[in-house]
Amino acid sequence: MEKELESSDTGQEFYEHYRFAVDLGQEPLRIDKYIKNRIADISRNKIINAAKAGNIIVNDKSIKANYKVKPKDIISIVMAYPPKVFELIPEDIPLNILYEDNDIIIVNKKAGMVVHPAHSNYTGTLVNALVYHINNLPVVDNQELRPGLVHRIDKDTSGILVVAKSELAQNKLAKDFFYHTIDRIYIALVWGDIDTDSGTITGNIGRSPKNRKIMMVFPAQDYGKHAVTHYKVLERFGYVTLIECKLETGRTHQIRAHFKYIGHTVFNDKAYGGNMILKGTTFSKYKQFVDNCFKILPRQALHAKSLGFKHPSTGKYVFFDSDLPEDMSQCIEKWRKYSLNIKE
Repeated sequence: MEKELESSDTGQEFYEHYRFAVDLGQEPLRIDKYIKNRIADISRNKIINAAKAGNIIVNDKSIKANYKVKPKDIISIVMAYPPKVFELIPEDIPLNILYEDNDIIIVNKKAGMVVHPAHSNYTGTLVNALVYHINNLPVVDNQELRPGLVHRIDKDTSGILVVAKSELAQNKLAKDFFYHTIDRIYIALVWGDIDTDSGTITGNIGRSPKNRKIMMVFPAQDYGKHAVTHYKVLERFGYVTLIECKLETGRTHQIRAHFKYIGHTVFNDKAYGGNMILKGTTFSKYKQFVDNCFKILPRQALHAKSLGFKHPSTGKYVFFDSDLPEDMSQCIEKWRKYSLNIKE
């Protein structure tokens, strides 16, 4: 059995991927029983829900839970994987909800909000707010509340997330993230004047061996996970560039690590050194200008602007867009005016 756990960032996915190659001596057996015998602590109901969502694939075709496995079958399963928490405390925290129906909720997360509880952040998270807002979240087998997450974005990144309100929706969305059929657009301000008007960054992303809190690009393809970021330039301000990024994959800190790798670190990204003057001189007026930009935007200049996907119930393509937050807009406008003065 091969197993892959995804819980990455900048579009972080939460799912489990299992792959089985059926033995030559296997007798015909319902696939739900076959899977239950091979995955610990999984209920038949969870397997059936995964099959309903089209998340159980045998020999490249979706099957029903009553399918009988045969020798040499190749089975692939994608299941929604909720982050583990000790207790989800409902909190009346304001949310910017762009859309909501019986299956999904679209939230425009503000910068500074952690998505789900973890060590040192047990309260004040998006999940705590969702538990308060939504009466009937999906539950796991032990009746622990499941927050419905299928992806997330960094604490200091603002922007759009989709949250599932039913287990079926969560499974379908998890499958879409796994197969990269979700359309995700980010806006970023990065250091330097990028050479080309558009391009693609490809490079495996994995944790830095020296600092486990940050990610690195490993071009040799022998470590980390495959990652692809497409970008195009929106505006050039001399010392910084405003770009649009389209994620083909969703790895931890993908945009932040990829642009650090090509020498264009995200503006004011403290973890990756973007909170220092990386381009331009250090004369006092310029330094003061950059420091003022840092004060206006005291976080990385990264916003998850839009999200497009097939609705888990209707199958119709839905698209959600958001405006840049005030702090990022103000910082961009300062650079826009500054670059005009340089040209004059």
